[in-house]
Amino acid sequence: MIREQANAAGQSFALAGGAPGPRAGHKSLWTRFAASTLLVKIAGGVFLLVVSEIAVRLLAPAYVSRPSGVFRVLPQTLTNPAVLSGAAITLGAVLQGSVVALVSGMVVGLLMGRIRLVDRLLRIYVDGLSAMPMVAIVPLLTIWFGFTSWARLATVIFAAFFPIAINMNSGARAVPQGYLEVARSCGASAWHTLFGVTLPASMPYLLSGIRLALGRALVGAVVAEFYVSVDGLGYFILFQTRTFHHNEAFVAVLLLALVAVGVDALINGIIRRYMPWYRAGERKR
Repeated sequence: MIREQANAAGQSFALAGGAPGPRAGHKSLWTRFAASTLLVKIAGGVFLLVVSEIAVRLLAPAYVSRPSGVFRVLPQTLTNPAVLSGAAITLGAVLQGSVVALVSGMVVGLLMGRIRLVDRLLRIYVDGLSAMPMVAIVPLLTIWFGFTSWARLATVIFAAFFPIAINMNSGARAVPQGYLEVARSCGASAWHTLFGVTLPASMPYLLSGIRLALGRALVGAVVAEFYVSVDGLGYFILFQTRTFHHNEAFVAVLLLALVAVGVDALINGIIRRYMPWYRAGERKR
């Protein structure tokens, strides 16, 4: 009798929702899919490719690039010597200009953040020039440096300098006052306080500035190659577009995007490896 009552109670519990139904299983599957970062990114990419393929076939002229055409010319374009040499030239210019901008922007940002007189002298000019579009400054740089690779290098430095200087300024201002007081009480000189205390404490701000600067430097290099017509990926894209080889031009654009994503992933890896405390509360995406 007791066993029959227990069985009846178990059946009632299952009917009341104790056992998972098909709706619960479906929700669990969707939750697992949403929690998988890789699957979500792949699904989003496939969706965008399908939508763009349909939109181009229905609305755009025949010579406009479409995903199927880009995939068709992808292997031969990536092995094209013009693309490889252009990528090496453009990335080399970005690296050289970024190094110059990093050193100069870091020094200027530190001085602006810790010396009030320097901040009053330079703040208005740094803020004003940082808001200036790179397209507007390239013609002036060509007057000064000519239609040469020096104009591209100057554009890269101009594009990358200001994010580093502004972020470094903010980081130097955000250093806890206790750090500086301890350094002074231990007899540290102004030089050691600036570069031994303020600079390490501002490193998260500096990395954020470097991330922004590298993206702007890449854009600046391509814009300069458009205008100056020097060898590089920008000139390759311009030439292929003007000759109606849009698929090949789009492959070069994707290569630039891949470089930008790789740089961002590298900086994030450095932050996770050497500064695990920085943004530790953010949710992983």
